[in-house]
Amino acid sequence: MTAMISLNKVSKWYGDFQVLTDCTTEVAKGEVVVVCGPSGSGKSTLIKCVNGLEAFQQGEIVVDGISVGNPKTDLPKLRSRVGMVFQHFELFPHLTITENLAIAQIKVLGRSRDEAVDKGLKLLDRVGLKEQADKHPGQLSGGQQQRVAIARALAMDPIAMLFDEPTSALDPEMINEVLDVMTGLAHEGMTMMCVTHEMGFARRVADRVIFMDQGRIVEDCAKEEFFGNLDARSERARHFLSKILQH
Repeated sequence: MTAMISLNKVSKWYGDFQVLTDCTTEVAKGEVVVVCGPSGSGKSTLIKCVNGLEAFQQGEIVVDGISVGNPKTDLPKLRSRVGMVFQHFELFPHLTITENLAIAQIKVLGRSRDEAVDKGLKLLDRVGLKEQADKHPGQLSGGQQQRVAIARALAMDPIAMLFDEPTSALDPEMINEVLDVMTGLAHEGMTMMCVTHEMGFARRVADRVIFMDQGRIVEDCAKEEFFGNLDARSERARHFLSKILQH
């Protein structure tokens, strides 16, 4: 198993406050790992450290052989290869959907406009939104905008995808349309690290579940083990699952 993403004893502080403590894990190529835990447990911070959006002070993160914390690393180049989908869609409101999908391909990857548009339209079709190509983000529902954001990340031919609570800003009826796209990606073998509260998605798609609490990785195990063997889980994880799995 080749590790696509590897974290070794990663720690991070905001001033005196330690947000991550000795976080160690790895994500193999083609593996889907769901990161869960209570609010404020450091999940989003951890995933943002993976592609250098947040700096960390100790430890090492290596993505596809490249050390994220090394001052010599070209972080913009690395980020162009690691897709990131946020809670809020971060689409350019003044551009059409097609332009949103093409702009980074042209500017960062140096693709021609025709090539970028063609790639963007293929991916729009894949996320079920081909007919929205000429609209602006404000004309789409939240679920549609998030699917566009996923298509935009995929347009860069990423080696891995990071998702930071991609459904938490959505209305309940839109959540599944986004999770369905993510499920499709997982089945195609995309390496994925997803911060989410959607335990149904984790049960269906994840290979492994990481449970965080107070900046530490408390559990890191196969999903069957995480959901199926509650007696072996930490008290915090049991408490978290009991609250979430009732819904």
